[in-house]
Amino acid sequence: MTEFHPSSPRNKYLIVGGCALAVLAGGWYLLSGSPAPDPQQNWRRMGFDAPAAVRAEAATLGSLNVQLKSIGTVTPLNTVTVRSRVNGVLEDIAFVEGAQVQKGDLLARIDPLPYEAQLAQVEGQLQQNTAKLENARTDLTLYEDLWQQDSIARQQLSAQRALVKELEGTVRANEAQVQDARLQLSWTRIEAPIAGKLGLRSIDQGNLVSSSDTEGLVSITQLHPIAVNFTVPEGEVPALRRAFGGDGDLQVEVLDRNEQRVLASGVLTTLDNQIDTTTGTLRVRARFDNDDGALFPNQFVNVQLRLSTLESVVTIPSDAVQYGTDRAYVYVVEEGKSFVREVTLGESSDDRVAVSKGLSPGELVVLEGLDRLRDGRAVSLISADGEVISASTEDGAAAGALPARAPRGERPEGGPRAEGGERRGPTPGRG
Repeated sequence: MTEFHPSSPRNKYLIVGGCALAVLAGGWYLLSGSPAPDPQQNWRRMGFDAPAAVRAEAATLGSLNVQLKSIGTVTPLNTVTVRSRVNGVLEDIAFVEGAQVQKGDLLARIDPLPYEAQLAQVEGQLQQNTAKLENARTDLTLYEDLWQQDSIARQQLSAQRALVKELEGTVRANEAQVQDARLQLSWTRIEAPIAGKLGLRSIDQGNLVSSSDTEGLVSITQLHPIAVNFTVPEGEVPALRRAFGGDGDLQVEVLDRNEQRVLASGVLTTLDNQIDTTTGTLRVRARFDNDDGALFPNQFVNVQLRLSTLESVVTIPSDAVQYGTDRAYVYVVEEGKSFVREVTLGESSDDRVAVSKGLSPGELVVLEGLDRLRDGRAVSLISADGEVISASTEDGAAAGALPARAPRGERPEGGPRAEGGERRGPTPGRG
C-alpha cells in the first residue's frame, strides 16, 4: 500500500481542490434550498415581541401627609437617684424593686433615735432661755416704772433692756435649732420625691448610710409622661421651623422596629437652639402620655413627624417613578401598551409621591415589570399575586409570566430602558 504524504506537491493540490469543491457545494445548497433568515422570526422566536407582564396602579387624587422620618431614643422627663440626707443605720426598706410609686410614698427608714435625742436637747435649751426671757421682760417693766419715779439710774434701765434683747436673740437661735433638729429627724423617713418606676436597690437593710454616698439607695424613673429625642437633617430644619411656628401642635408618631405598628402618638415640644456641626442635624423632643407603658427609657424607636397635609393632589407609588439624566418619568399603560410620560414631582411621604404635572387621576402607571418595557410595547396587566387581569396579544403571542423586578437605575437620554434590562431584539442579519 502506498503511504500518503501531505507534504508532497501532488497531495497538496488534491487537498486544496477538495476544500474548494466543498465550499462551492455548501454555497449552492444554501442559495437553492434554504431561504435567508427572517429577523422578525428570530424576534418572535426569542420572545421579545410578546406582551410584557406588568403590575400597574392608578394615580389617585387625595391628601398626602408630608412627614419626616428619623430614629429616636425614649428619654424620661425626670430621673432621680434616692440618697439619704442624714447619716445612720438603714433600719427598714419599705419598697419593692421595680414597683410603681407615687410622690411621697415611704421608701426606707433610718434609725431615728440619735435625732430624737438631739431634738430633745435643743428643745430643753429653748425652754430654759424662754423662761429667762420672760423673767427679764418682767424686770424691765419694773425698772421702767421705777425710772418714771426717778428711783433708779438710767444705766440700770438700759442694761435691763439690753439683757431682754440678748435673751430674745438666744431664744430665736434656740427655735432655729429646734426646727433644724426636727428637719433632721424627718429625713430619717425617706420618701419618693417623684412618681415613677423604681429600679434595683443598691444597699441592703442594716447597712450604715451617709449623706455623702453617691450610689444612693434606689433610682426612680418617670414613665408618665415620657419624651422621645430624635434628630432632623439640616436641610429639613427650615421647613420644620415654619411648621413648628404655625398654629396647632405638630403630631409625632412612634412606630415599632418594623414600622408596621404605631406604639404611641404625641406632640413636638422642643427644638434645640443650635445645629450639631459634627452630624449636621438638629435635636428635637416630642412628648407622649405613655399611659399604656408602650415606651420604655433608652428604647430605640422609629419616629414620624407630620409637618403638613397636602389636599387634592395627584399621588402615585414612589416605585413607579424612574429617573433619567435630567428628568423623572413613568410608564403609563394606554390601550394595552406602555408609553413613557415625563412628570414633575412634588412632596413625598409613606412610599407615595405627589405629581404636580404630567399625570391625571385614574391613569395607570407601571410598578413592576419595568425592566422589559420600551415606549409603545404591548403589556398584559397582572395582579399582585401573579394572576392575569388584562391579557394583550400581538401576532398571536400570549403574555408571559411576570419577570423578576430589576433595580431602578438611571436611564440614559434617548433610551428609557431600565439599567441592566433586556435588549430590544437581535441585530438584523445576524440570525
